[in-house]
Amino acid sequence: YGGAGYNRSKRPDLSNTQMMLEALHESGLPEDHPVYQKALKFVSRCQMNDATNDQSFASRGADGGFIYSPNAGGESKASQGLFEIGTPRRSYGSMTYAGFKSMLYCGVERDDPRIQACLTWIRNNYTLDVNPGMPDRDAADGLYYYLHVFARAMRVWGEPVIADAKGESHVWREELCEKLLSLQRKDGAWANDAHRWMESDANYATALSVLSMQIALEND
Repeated sequence: YGGAGYNRSKRPDLSNTQMMLEALHESGLPEDHPVYQKALKFVSRCQMNDATNDQSFASRGADGGFIYSPNAGGESKASQGLFEIGTPRRSYGSMTYAGFKSMLYCGVERDDPRIQACLTWIRNNYTLDVNPGMPDRDAADGLYYYLHVFARAMRVWGEPVIADAKGESHVWREELCEKLLSLQRKDGAWANDAHRWMESDANYATALSVLSMQIALEND
């Protein structure tokens, strides 16, 4: 209920839902439009937070991060035992920033327990080197998508600096630019050595990188 999907099945997921919400926000749709509250129901059910998520899977590994979809007992692209009963669903970076951004677009206040739980996950897992939460062998999967949604979410959050769990402050715009420049190939393109989600395609990875850097270079 409330999410967006694609293809004929119309099966909703957080990746598509966060894009829908951003498009609606950019279109000027008023924040009090019912579509936002409907979407918020879906987004909240993607958060591993048993205090605010009414789905039973959220009590297993309730760390405040987000998964791909609440369908089928919780679907996470970072979980190995995807449909095993009792297996915790792993929160991971790309979906956590997607959920964070989506809640802000839906008008959730900064002191709301859902936002605070998400911030705790972000601080505990802050990195631009991998897609955090993914298994070690898959840590590079979706890296460019992750950096892109990280940039978009942090722009909506509006703070130039974020502190990690160790108290270290990060000027995220500078760090994002530095990371992307370190990954750029000699021919000017970007590509992921990990093939999952088509990020080994230089056209796709370069587009995500340019869009991410464009956000990082904006004036606050």
